[in-house]
Amino acid sequence: MREIPLLAILDSMNIIPAIDLLDGSCVRLKKGNYNESTIYSNDAVKTAEEICSSGCGRLHIVDLDAARGTGKTNRDTIRRIRAAVPKVILETGGGIRSEKDVVELLEIGIDRLILGTLFAQNPAIALKWTRKYGRVFIAGIDALNGEVKISGWEQNSRITDTELAVKAANSGIISIIYTNIERDGMLSGPDIENTLRIAEVSGLPVILSGGISGEKDLRNATEAGKHKIAGIITGKALYEEKFNLKSIVEKYNSDVTGVLW
Repeated sequence: MREIPLLAILDSMNIIPAIDLLDGSCVRLKKGNYNESTIYSNDAVKTAEEICSSGCGRLHIVDLDAARGTGKTNRDTIRRIRAAVPKVILETGGGIRSEKDVVELLEIGIDRLILGTLFAQNPAIALKWTRKYGRVFIAGIDALNGEVKISGWEQNSRITDTELAVKAANSGIISIIYTNIERDGMLSGPDIENTLRIAEVSGLPVILSGGISGEKDLRNATEAGKHKIAGIITGKALYEEKFNLKSIVEKYNSDVTGVLW
């Protein structure tokens, strides 16, 4: 795995394009519903190359098949994406449930591993893995009406988003990706208020996810989230060309090679 130097102060905002993989294709779901998926590309590697040609320094990848915990994954596709965009920081989530998964993804060359279901069920595992593999783990907190959802957002966890955010701060986690499921894939605007709440209770850099509909949302989140929101993930708005990614990256993004989160 590549070594990424750490930046002590959170002083920048970065737009992070997303690739959600289902059966090897790039898709977007509505509110996490697997029965309401839209396929945007059948060539995920080409899509990753096109996205990264914008100059973005970081790419968010979700393995939707692995997230469901049925044994099916898109690891081969992720491996090919890693090879195709070697200079970009890759953060990957979905189905990281065992140490074997951690080892496999680190060997592929993934820079940040997002722990969702496993972290909600067993937060202590993050501290154990951090001590062994370093500060590479992000907590994926995906909430509906304040309750964290797990297993591809198909099951309840019986833990609130703020409770899990506090646990993240004490588990060696380096940052949090916060998703309001109600907004995800809906182009209805991001949940800035609750993202800031998660940042406040955790004291960690938080990446906002879900609801981005265009540049206005990016601007609003950037202005509201200074020194608290580290990045903004965008998927559907990107694929439906609600903004020009290259222009957005030039306007908002800074160098991410030294980021802590």
